[in-house]
Amino acid sequence: MIASGSIPERTQRPHPLQISPGELADLKRRGGALDILDVREAWEIELCAFEGSRHIPIEELPHRLGELEGEGLLIVVCHHGIRSLRATLWLRDRGFERAVNLDGGIDGWAREIDPIMQTY
Repeated sequence: MIASGSIPERTQRPHPLQISPGELADLKRRGGALDILDVREAWEIELCAFEGSRHIPIEELPHRLGELEGEGLLIVVCHHGIRSLRATLWLRDRGFERAVNLDGGIDGWAREIDPIMQTY
């Protein structure tokens, strides 16, 4: 039997695994502190990218992990959200509890929020 009070109460709910383009747009509008990590290839970045995002291709992530801060909200993006979801799960396993995947990727962002952004 478990004694009362022996299980610590969780004071904060964990961050959701994914964020929608609309939720990200709201965060950006409010000026929320966040970092955007783009895990796409260099040729993809040349086509379109978030201004001020950090680019670390997914295959380089294990070798460049020290470049990331673990404190703030880290939005991970790729083309459609598949690679970035893998990267988000990998980052969370390594202590980046505030890593969140952009659902639909930069393509979803361009289609829902920023129609001027080039799609591919």
